[in-house]
Amino acid sequence: MPIVHVHMWKGVAPERARHLVKEITRVFEDLGIPARAVEVLVHEVPKSHWGLGGVPASECLPDEKP
Repeated sequence: MPIVHVHMWKGVAPERARHLVKEITRVFEDLGIPARAVEVLVHEVPKSHWGLGGVPASECLPDEKP
């Protein structure tokens, strides 16, 4: 069974996460894998814990809606 890990910045709206899970699962279904066999985990990481170019994302990116 495929297990897909998606790492995103903290603050993803539940509807958006639900849509992401559905669409990722659909891709696997298109490949012939039953939906019930697909697991998708959405990990939310604070921008302060995500580095870009040696700097926390919270310091180098504007605050935006995920």
